[in-house]
Formats: sequence, C-alpha cells, structure tokens
Amino acid sequence: MEPALQRRVQRYGWDKASGYYEAYWQKQLYPAQQKLLQLANIQSGDKIIDIACGTGLVSFPATKLAGEKGFVMANDISDKMVETAAAIAKEKNISNISFQRMDAEELKVEDESYNIALCALGLMYFPDPLKAIKEMWRLLKPGGHAVVAVWGQRKNCGWAEVFEIVDRRVASEVCPMFFNLGNEGTLQQYMRAGGFKNISLERINTVLNYSSGEEACGAAFLGGPVALAYSKFSDDIKKEVQKEYIESIKPFKKTGGYHVPGEFVVAIGFK
Repeated sequence: MEPALQRRVQRYGWDKASGYYEAYWQKQLYPAQQKLLQLANIQSGDKIIDIACGTGLVSFPATKLAGEKGFVMANDISDKMVETAAAIAKEKNISNISFQRMDAEELKVEDESYNIALCALGLMYFPDPLKAIKEMWRLLKPGGHAVVAVWGQRKNCGWAEVFEIVDRRVASEVCPMFFNLGNEGTLQQYMRAGGFKNISLERINTVLNYSSGEEACGAAFLGGPVALAYSKFSDDIKKEVQKEYIESIKPFKKTGGYHVPGEFVVAIGFK
C-alpha cells in the first residue's frame, strides 16, 4: 500500500475505532502494556514520549510513575484518540501530560529531549517502522532507552484471519505487514538498524477472552485496525464477514465463550 494512503487508512480507521477501543481491548492488551512499563523502569522525574498512544492506556500509568516532576508527551495519528485521551487528562486534572496529533515517522520534537520512548502495539501499523524507530533514537538523550511492544507471529495469533476476511472485500490490504515485526529476530534487527544497542526481548503468550461471538466481532471489527473498511461495508457484507470470522475462531470456543490465543513481543534498546 502507498505510504500516504496507509497513513490515511490508519488515521481515519482509528478515529472510527476510538469509541470502542477501551471497551474491547483494555483488558486484552494489559499483559503487553504491563510488560512494556515494567521494562521501561520509569523513575520519578523522567521525561517520556508515548508514540501511538491511543486513549492513553500506557500514557497515564507512565505519568503516574514519572511523578509530579516527570512529564509525558503522548501522540497519535488519530484526532479522535488524542481528543479522547486529552479529555480524560482534563477530567482527572492531570497536568504533567500532553496529548498531540503526530505522525510517528515525523515527530515534531527536539533531538535528545526525552529519557524514555514508548510504543505499545503501534509499530505494526506504520508504513515505515524503521523510520519511526530512528525517530525514537533521535529524540532520546544519550543513555536513554526505547521500549516497543508488537503482536507476535501470525501462527500464534488465533484471530489473525480477520485481515484476510476484510481484505477479500476491499481494494487494498488493510495492514500488509502486520505480523512481520513479530517474526523471529525481526524487531531486534529493526531496532539495531535504527541505532539501538543492548537490545533484549521477551515473548508473552496470551489469551483473548470473549464471552460471546458478538463480543469477539466487536473487538475485531469495531475497536481495531479494520474499523474503517468495516464501516463502509453494507449490512449484508457485515453479516458475511462476522460469520466468517466466528468460523475462523471456532476452534477456540469453549465453555464460557471464546478463548483465542495470541502472542506479544516486547523489546528494549538503549542509546
């Protein structure tokens, strides 16, 4: 997919998903986000940038860990995600955090101005992940570190067919390289190429629990990366893709709903 088009798809797709994102994904993404924050080892007074922040599921805990003397600049390509997160910050009266709309491949921040860069499950969506990693390296102070989480290998993610199901009905692939960074050695390779040293990585097996097919479809089609394409389908096509998706996760149906396997990869690198 042409990079400018991919950015538009992500920007407006996540606008569509913003109202459903936390309801469907907050619990499911928690293990990856917790591991990312643990590896980040945030200290009081740290200056942190959270890239592809969504509604702030990582940004707000990071702010708390950095304390009153710390600061978090959180950004996302989606206006709606940024608006939602900024409204939460205002409501909770959190002053040491700023939410801004930015493209991860072209961050409007000064060189060597942050201690820590975070990117929780956003890198898979960028047209040029290496460019985004180089941006993280650029804005970090010497001795600073970046922590990145991505989805793991396709074969370990039971929900993976959602992309093919949608792609069969649209002109271009929604997330052509989604699982690439989760492959063995790939994320380390990208981080190394981006300038990072002493890279270490952890893989986390997880399970996405859905009480019903309806909930599983909500997460897949309303709160995630295919939301824009799905929103343009007719009611009949929506029923079709839901039926196909439910069929694809049928092997994971057990008492109490669907228990779909997944895998996260979390890596840290130093400048």
